[in-house]
Amino acid sequence: MLSRSDLADVPITPGDVNRAVEDAYLALASGDSDNPRKLSVAHPDGWSVAYAMLGRDGRRRVVAMKTSYKFDPAHDRSTKRYYTTITLYDDTTGMPIAMMDCARVGALRTPAVSALLVRETIRSGARSVLLIGTGTQGRNALPHLLAANPQLNRLMVYGTHPDGLKAVYEHLAVHHPHLELETVTDPYEAARSADVVLATAGPGTKVAVETDDLAPGSVAVLVGYGLAPSALSGADRVVATSAEQMALTGTDLVDADGRLRPVDAELPQILGRRAIGRNSDEDRIFVYNSGLVLTDIAVAHALAERAIAEGRGTEVPLWD
Repeated sequence: MLSRSDLADVPITPGDVNRAVEDAYLALASGDSDNPRKLSVAHPDGWSVAYAMLGRDGRRRVVAMKTSYKFDPAHDRSTKRYYTTITLYDDTTGMPIAMMDCARVGALRTPAVSALLVRETIRSGARSVLLIGTGTQGRNALPHLLAANPQLNRLMVYGTHPDGLKAVYEHLAVHHPHLELETVTDPYEAARSADVVLATAGPGTKVAVETDDLAPGSVAVLVGYGLAPSALSGADRVVATSAEQMALTGTDLVDADGRLRPVDAELPQILGRRAIGRNSDEDRIFVYNSGLVLTDIAVAHALAERAIAEGRGTEVPLWD
C-alpha cells in the first residue's frame, strides 16, 4: 500500500514522466495495449460521481484498475471530497504490485500529456507561452512543457490567487532556476502574442479566451478552463488525446448550433507517425487534453518502482 505521503516526494523528473507517458501512447498506437471505455455512475442530484477505468500496458506487462470518486453536494471547495486510487498487477508473474493513491499520478501525468501535445503541434520558431491558472495543473505545467519544448523561453502566467502564483514560480525555479517568468494582468492581450496558450484554470475562472484572441500559428491547449468554445470552433485544426473522450466530456465547447467540432488527429496516432499534428505554420490549433488510464498506469508504475525500491509503503498480506 502506497499512501499519498509515501509518494509525495518520490524523486522523478519531468523528462522521466514525459517519456513514460509517450511510451504508453506508442504502445496503444501499435496495438500492444488496451484502453477500454471508462464506467461511471453519478448521484441523480449531482451529489457525487464515480469512475472505474481498466487498462493493460502490454510493454510494461502491467494491468491496472483506477477508481475515482468525487463528492461535491454544495459545489463548494471547502466541502468537496475527491479520492483516486490505482491498483497495479504484474502481468508476467500474476502477482499484485501495489495499491496506491493516485493524486500525484494525475498531477504529473496531465502536464506531461500537454507537453507532448505541444511538442507535436507547435510551429517552427515558437518561443512564447502563456499559462492560465495556478492550481495543481498550473503549478506542474511549465517544467514538463519545457522538458519537451526547451526552445520556449518567454514565459507568462496569469492567475488570481497569490499563493498559486508563488507556487508556480517556486516549482519552475526548482527545475529552471535561471528562467524568467512574467506575471501578466491581461490574459487576452498576452494570448495575442503567445505561441502556446495552456488553459489550466479551475471552473470558477472568468477568463474565456476566444479564437480571435489567439495569434496565427498558435497552439491552445485546454486542460481545465480558460478557453471559450470559439477557440475550438474557429480553429484551423483540432487535436485530442482521444476523440471519443472529447465527445463525452467536451460538451461545454459546442458551437451556437449545438455541434462539437470534430477531431482531426489524435495524439497516439501522431506519435506513431500515422497522422500529423500541424499542416501549416499559420494554422491555429486547438488541443484537447483528456486522460487515458494507460498514461496513469505508466506514471503510477514508475512511481511505485521507485517507492518500493526505497522501502516506502506498507506491505499488506491481503491475500495470505
